[in-house]
Amino acid sequence: MADYKGKTRVTANPLTREIIAERTFAAPRELVWKAWTEPERLAQWWGPRNWKMTIKEFDLRPGGTLFYVIQGPEGMESWARSVYQEIIPPEKLVYQDSFADKDGNTLPGMPRMTITNEFIEKNGQTTLVSRTTFDTDKDFNTIIAMGVEAGLGETWDRLGEFVETAA
Repeated sequence: MADYKGKTRVTANPLTREIIAERTFAAPRELVWKAWTEPERLAQWWGPRNWKMTIKEFDLRPGGTLFYVIQGPEGMESWARSVYQEIIPPEKLVYQDSFADKDGNTLPGMPRMTITNEFIEKNGQTTLVSRTTFDTDKDFNTIIAMGVEAGLGETWDRLGEFVETAA
């Protein structure tokens, strides 16, 4: 388990091929939900610090897609495509995520994952629980080796800064 600013808990379980991230934000659920589901908000915090997200396609409906690139400070690019599976505002967001090329095609041999985000409000704060599951051990191990635990912590630090200043 890794802690970032003492706020994000990330647990990886190789037996179930699942990564669980959990954090409580000092912001109402509706605002945290909008940070995930409105492209102009999402682009302000998604990705590691000093990386910029550019959204190429955004269609928030079951079967709709989010296609984007994040660009690092030294010009590195990472393209991804998400396909939304279930949307229950402002409680639950389920999507399948995969690495992509610049044309939006899934990269063969790269991990695919299903992500279930639950937004739980209590006393004006929001606990976000994210479960990422993988179909194969190879996909799980590849993502772990890529540093997903640190990446999630840093990205959620940015989300926290965004929603806590917007609240």
